[in-house]
Amino acid sequence: MNEDLQEAVNWYGPEVATFGDRVAAARERAAMTQAQLARRLGVKLSTLRGWEDDLSEPRANRLSMMAGILNVSIMWLLTGEGDGLDGPEDVAEVPAEVGRILASMRELRTELKSASDRLARLEKQLRVQLRESGQ
Repeated sequence: MNEDLQEAVNWYGPEVATFGDRVAAARERAAMTQAQLARRLGVKLSTLRGWEDDLSEPRANRLSMMAGILNVSIMWLLTGEGDGLDGPEDVAEVPAEVGRILASMRELRTELKSASDRLARLEKQLRVQLRESGQ
């Protein structure tokens, strides 16, 4: 892959990948199946699938074990920053247009998160107002 583009695309950063994406990528890089990783962590397969599907997150002790088994940092699993994977191994060349699309996706994700946070604040204000008015 073009090195400049590789550096511009933080494949596993918070704007592009989720916690589950990073777990799955690190597991695959370690050549492990979901069942193998679940067994090594001492959890049910459905639990690991929930983590990879971003339906739930592990407790701190399992997160620490997972980072050790997958040879990545806890911070990388959580945020995509720190010691972890740089990008997919099988990506040979990414056209410039893909970089622009990824940048647009990151921008949109940021806007959506901001809107979601604003919506949560408004919902809280509404609950407070309803409680205070006796509704």
